Amino acid sequence: MSEVPDNRIGPADQEEAAGVRHWLSRNAWRFLLLFAGVLVPLAVFVALADEVHAFESFHFDAPLLMRMHGWHGPVLDQWVVVVTRLGYDWFLIPADVVIVAALLLRRHWREASFAAIAFVGSALLNMGSKQFFQRDRPSLWESIAPESTYSFPSGHAMGSMTFACVVVLLAWNTRWRVPVLIAAPAFAVLVSLSRIYLGVHYPSDILAGWCAALVWV
Repeated sequence: MSEVPDNRIGPADQEEAAGVRHWLSRNAWRFLLLFAGVLVPLAVFVALADEVHAFESFHFDAPLLMRMHGWHGPVLDQWVVVVTRLGYDWFLIPADVVIVAALLLRRHWREASFAAIAFVGSALLNMGSKQFFQRDRPSLWESIAPESTYSFPSGHAMGSMTFACVVVLLAWNTRWRVPVLIAAPAFAVLVSLSRIYLGVHYPSDILAGWCAALVWV
């Protein structure tokens, strides 16, 4: 007679299974972060880039641009120009430099390296992407703050979202976590919306910039 294999789970197997469950329970948030912070934005960026590369238009771009254009007024125009300038040379670039310098002065080498690579890499990726896709700027109306470079993905959206992600991560284990978690993404959204309001970016440019920043950081 042939022997029937013993399929009973022994103590060692039970201990191993418990160890796996414990590891998964402690690291579930890492998988969630990988999915929400990398895989989903990457899939969205690839989908947008594929359409732009094929010279296809997005049905939501023109209607959203025209809706934002309908809000134009002298006072709001001035405020939006200030916001868009803060999202680049008036605040964002100096803030990037100050953050890295402050971390270096405090000898936080790991955090300084992370911030520097995030900021510089994001800028280089954006410039490279613009040259690769060479998407023209919107021309639905004459902008009060015209741009001459290519459009996809938005440098302001990508840079401000990179900044927001970096400062949130740096502040996560500090008492500044909550205010930074509120203020930094709000800043990125305002800067990005200013680009649509000014008519220098399609909404799809903004979405691609956000996704690229999330994946990179």
